Amino acid sequence: MSGRLTMALPKGRNLQASLKLLRKIGATALDFPEGSRRLVFEDRDLEVNFLTLRDLDIPTYVEHGAADMGIVGKDILLEQQKDVYVPLDLKFGACRLILAKPKDAPLISDAARLSHIRVATKFPRITTEYMIHKGIQVEVIKLYGSIELAPIVGLSEWIVDLVSSGRTLAENGLVEVEEIARASARLIVNRASHKTKYDQVETIIAKLRAALAEQERL
Repeated sequence: MSGRLTMALPKGRNLQASLKLLRKIGATALDFPEGSRRLVFEDRDLEVNFLTLRDLDIPTYVEHGAADMGIVGKDILLEQQKDVYVPLDLKFGACRLILAKPKDAPLISDAARLSHIRVATKFPRITTEYMIHKGIQVEVIKLYGSIELAPIVGLSEWIVDLVSSGRTLAENGLVEVEEIARASARLIVNRASHKTKYDQVETIIAKLRAALAEQERL
């Protein structure tokens, strides 16, 4: 895709915040007409080609060098454990990864005495490691959405999920038990690209860092 840098942007909840930040550093080609299925945007001013991808795919594209850089949530990085360089916290898309349960479900102190406990989540790796650390025998049930429904219909006793306000938990009769991690959007870089395109990559990093610093001062 030429000698330009390629940056992967997330479709979904972090896209607009990503575009806003990139426009602050000079990107001018990031117009996304409603209903457009276009996936590649060439920005001649910033000299970057932008790809729009599912956020779950971005670490894979960056790790394998199909994209030099990408923007993705820390929650996905923690779950996938890809070998990428993470130079910046971009300070948007803030959320928390938490353990939650119905009010009458077993507590952590009780769960350690049970043969196993079922936990529904989109984050099986994080959940398994967390439960092992707690000394709890766990059956992780991988879901792709509507995680809060699982304990209501008897699919699981607990859930591990992302929350921002906690409103969805409350509306479904669930309570937070513990916070597992905090997450926000991160800039990630392919390790080889950071060496072979060092000046280009570091220029983008410096511009983003300056834009974030300016944002903090406002």
